Amino acid sequence: MCLILLAHEAHPRYRLVVAANRDEFYARPTAPADWWEDAPTVLAGRDLRGGGTWMGVDREGRWAAVTNYRDPGAERTDAPSRGELVGGFLRGRESPDDYIARLRPRAGQYNGFNLLVGEPGAVLWLSNRAPEPRALDPGIHGVSNHLLDTPWPKVERGKRALGALLREPRLGAEPMLDLLLDRTVAADHQLPDTGVGLTLERALSTMFIATPEYGTRSSTALLVDRDGGVLFVERTHRPGASETDDRRFEFSVSVPRPS
Repeated sequence: MCLILLAHEAHPRYRLVVAANRDEFYARPTAPADWWEDAPTVLAGRDLRGGGTWMGVDREGRWAAVTNYRDPGAERTDAPSRGELVGGFLRGRESPDDYIARLRPRAGQYNGFNLLVGEPGAVLWLSNRAPEPRALDPGIHGVSNHLLDTPWPKVERGKRALGALLREPRLGAEPMLDLLLDRTVAADHQLPDTGVGLTLERALSTMFIATPEYGTRSSTALLVDRDGGVLFVERTHRPGASETDDRRFEFSVSVPRPS
């Protein structure tokens, strides 16, 4: 993913609300979201080159998502795929705390990343560009290609848009996916300097990215309600076309009741 907006324990009906865009080179082969044949409890799209995924959920309501940390001068061609970080959590049974603790000693093997891993009631963030992981407080959070809640224009714009949706008593996937279509270009004075040049910083400042070779390949909406209902909708975008393909999945998980 390259933009993840989430509301953690911030709505009376939903424990978790996630709206996210995956940005990638159009030529990179990808499979759309589905239950994995080799890990039947995992629901996610798949990077057919690296074998991992950018975002997914499992039958127990555990979920994970990753973004790249933009630092072109530090990229290594021999680093393992960051998609392994998401797949590794979803394939296992570890808690977010245990998974992050096990991952931290080898996090430096990967190119820069932000990883979010969660289960009902808890979300943790880890970046190998930050000194410590962080348990998310209840509220609205966002991450793009810098650290969690870095106030890049599209992150702030997305958090405001998600906050507006949260005023509704019941949410649906459609308005969440629609907010991810925003193509507003940030003003030059608001742009970060990540080492890619002004022209590309402008193109990458939009929530929905569309350049000749690279852009938003898919958008995902994830809703987990307090009764254990899970809604996962992935929308695939075709470069240069208005048509999209939606894949919708609904299932339930067991949620412990307070004693």
